[in-house]
Amino acid sequence: MTLPPPPKPDQPRFVPIADHAVLVEFGETISDAAHAAVLALDQAIAAAPPVGLRETVPAYVNLLVDFDPCQTDHAEIIAALRRQIGPATARRQSRQQHKVAVCYDPPFAPDLAQVAQHTGLSPEAVIAAHLSGRYHVVMYGFAPGYAYLAGLPPALRLDRKPTPVPNVPAGSVIIAGAQALVTTLTMPTGWWIIGRSATPILTGDPDRPFLFDVGDSVGFCRIGAGDMPGAAQNG
Repeated sequence: MTLPPPPKPDQPRFVPIADHAVLVEFGETISDAAHAAVLALDQAIAAAPPVGLRETVPAYVNLLVDFDPCQTDHAEIIAALRRQIGPATARRQSRQQHKVAVCYDPPFAPDLAQVAQHTGLSPEAVIAAHLSGRYHVVMYGFAPGYAYLAGLPPALRLDRKPTPVPNVPAGSVIIAGAQALVTTLTMPTGWWIIGRSATPILTGDPDRPFLFDVGDSVGFCRIGAGDMPGAAQNG
């Protein structure tokens, strides 16, 4: 049996999902080229939606295209997507840039000392490295508003903790592997908690529920404990 060739950014694979979706695969391993192709097609679809489109869900190397099976079918959607692949890959992306305020002071950074120990850096060097990262949103997942940010500097890349920590507060700035994330709910995590953000990620706007779009750029800026919400009342 001959296996099909692996998908490529310029030669994606179209996989029918149930009766209402198509998964467009641009690669089998994470790469900048595959993710750029995902974002380009997602933007092209937003500019010219195929008939019956419900929504798109971008991830690292693939794009899920959900449609209304009463209006269209897999064949028509795939044909429409194929027509958009070429123009999409040539289109320059225009994405928003965001600044996220983060406090690295106690008690908001419970793992900062451990991260410093594991990386061989001082706590201030860990903070400086985190602030120097050039991050972009690669996908949403796990929980509402959980924007996975690629671009964590290599000096800070650690495996997850062996045991998750329960009841991690919303707004925690966490890192693991090559990613960073700002939590939006109080939940357990096995990632390293190096700060707390004062920037709301959940907007409360039903038309734009999250601060970021996939593909947006994110930078962190440092604030002190006195600038955190509730600091005046607690002080």
